[in-house]
Amino acid sequence: MPGQTLPTYTALHQLVELIEEGPPVFVRWSRGPQTDLGEGSPVSRDGLTGTKMPGLSANPLVFEEWAKDLPTALWVARRLCDYIHLREQDQGPDDVHPWVLKGEEIGRGPDNEPLVRDVRPVAWIADSVIAEAEEVVARQRGAWGPLHRPTRYTHGEDDG
Repeated sequence: MPGQTLPTYTALHQLVELIEEGPPVFVRWSRGPQTDLGEGSPVSRDGLTGTKMPGLSANPLVFEEWAKDLPTALWVARRLCDYIHLREQDQGPDDVHPWVLKGEEIGRGPDNEPLVRDVRPVAWIADSVIAEAEEVVARQRGAWGPLHRPTRYTHGEDDG
């Protein structure tokens, strides 16, 4: 992955083990820690207004109490797939990669996503993990009802 020496998780079970250990971790889809943490305090911008937010927007991988009956791997797969569309937006798919971080949640962004400061990069997430997560989510379609996701999650079809 570009410009950052971090371990790379290559299997979903690695993320499962990480969140079971605690403390809370987050996943961020971006050009990576080197870009996001550049100079000064890391900030995200609201895509609609351009307003700077007081931390990096990220997706929590915290296992919610209401989902305690779900397998942890299923929960993590679901969370990874929530923002997969970001790799196709703005930058090309070669520019945006998911990575895991730790930090302090200090607020919420306009999509109710956590804003994180004191960011500590943990690992890159390989494409193989995303493919595994997509497979896990696709197998759950009937049990979860309609997911408002790209076509590949509808009826198990693959749009690629």
